[in-house]
Amino acid sequence: MEMHLTVFFLTTLLILTLPGIHGGKVLVFPLDGSHWVNMKVLIEELHAKGHSVTVVRASSSWYIEETSPHYTSVTVHVERAFDEDFLGKLVIQLLQLQRQGGSAWTHFDLAMELMSKGKEVHEKICEMVVQMFEDQSLMQSLHDAQYDLVLTDPAFGGGILLAHYLGLPLVLNVRWTIHGEGHFAIAPSPLSYVPIPGAELTDNMSFLQRVQNVFVQSLVWIQIQLIVSPPYSSLCHRYFGPGADYFSLFQAADIWLMRVDFVFEFPRPTMPNVVYMGGFQCKPSKPLPEDLEEFVQSSGEHGVIIMSLGTLFGQLPHDLADEIAAAFAQLPQKVIWRYTGDRPATLGNNTRLVNWMPQNDLLGHPRTRVFVAHGGTNGVLEAIYHGVPIVGLPLAVDQPDNLFRMKVKGAAKVLDVVTLDRHIFLQALQEVLHDPSYRMNMQRLSRLHRDQPMKPLDLALFWIEFVMRHKGAAHLRTESYKMPWYVYHSVDVIAVLLALMLLILIVIIAVIRCLCCRLCCKRKTKRE
Repeated sequence: MEMHLTVFFLTTLLILTLPGIHGGKVLVFPLDGSHWVNMKVLIEELHAKGHSVTVVRASSSWYIEETSPHYTSVTVHVERAFDEDFLGKLVIQLLQLQRQGGSAWTHFDLAMELMSKGKEVHEKICEMVVQMFEDQSLMQSLHDAQYDLVLTDPAFGGGILLAHYLGLPLVLNVRWTIHGEGHFAIAPSPLSYVPIPGAELTDNMSFLQRVQNVFVQSLVWIQIQLIVSPPYSSLCHRYFGPGADYFSLFQAADIWLMRVDFVFEFPRPTMPNVVYMGGFQCKPSKPLPEDLEEFVQSSGEHGVIIMSLGTLFGQLPHDLADEIAAAFAQLPQKVIWRYTGDRPATLGNNTRLVNWMPQNDLLGHPRTRVFVAHGGTNGVLEAIYHGVPIVGLPLAVDQPDNLFRMKVKGAAKVLDVVTLDRHIFLQALQEVLHDPSYRMNMQRLSRLHRDQPMKPLDLALFWIEFVMRHKGAAHLRTESYKMPWYVYHSVDVIAVLLALMLLILIVIIAVIRCLCCRLCCKRKTKRE
């Protein structure tokens, strides 16, 4: 009996001293599409740890389900849909523009189309936020729920505005913000060695490359002023007053859960409240479904190639799909291709088309030799985790830059979709299959990525719970975002010091002139 009492006492004491947070309440404002895949991992882990999660979703959502065992949802009915149909048409249009050729006019058309659609998406997000803010009963219910924090993806600004409206601590699940790559919103980013995403540069730039880096940054800034600022600034002034700066609300976030690490990212300055959780969605592979395992095993010593171009590129123009299928047909390897379009006319017996595939489990299979990918961050990090080299077909947005990083590290062969044909594609596949350096380099990256003191997902959950326990993380947040640009860059200090030096110089010159004049006067007097 005494032994049982001792065990009970020690167990109770241990539970009371644990720094855990029990039954926290998290309000999530996610982004649809592939970004939801990331957020869903965090939501499921929060739910498994006993936290209550509420997800704000648009009525047009195609990935975010209204009912789930892991969260409750708040559905906002929207008139203008930011949905799968909208994005599907956009990516097809972008691909068609790219394939018209590499002329300057084509690139200009591509940029204009992206700017136009980007502006439309931001306007839709702002309309959804206005609809929420104008629904007094909804906002009152969110106030009354007494959430501990808001978790959001800042690629669009809705979640940041909602957190500020409710006065809640803010945690970002971030790779991109509405101002571009996340680091550029919060951390010092010297353009001399920090490449702008999209410029396809490294951290070791020549003079001309640094000029290019500054030029790309200038273009990004112009796009922000034309596309992003107007709808968000208008909304901030409407609800938070004329002094509210929407971008400062981003920079005031307590914790930035960054979906990269320095195996993927080039070395650069960072901040205390940036937590690196790159690859947090990756996990050891599970057994494949029986029919898929049988197909993989039938490849023998040649192994398997898997191909997926992400959630939005399930279909390709017929001629391009035929060229890819024809190249696959000439290989001894078996191929599993996630493709939802019409069956290519040149499809070989070694290629299996699927509407969906367990990508993580296939990448972790010992017979997988190459991953043909579009270069989305999720897929690239999963390839790094499992050590599978890449043949890259970048199609849009950040994909060229992601694959460029893998190319620089010797783990990927990157192709241009504009010039792609069966011969170029086949040559690239054979190069990655038979040149051992690609696999060796990717496996080296995999070892570096896995060699961490704490799993990325556990690290992310720790910091989310940290914010719950301490009602924020203000001690990790720099106050630099409140400074005017001329204070941040010490322009005022430099101006005062230059003025002081100029004043001293003027005084010295005046004294010298005065002394010279007196000396001349004395000499003149003596002569007289």
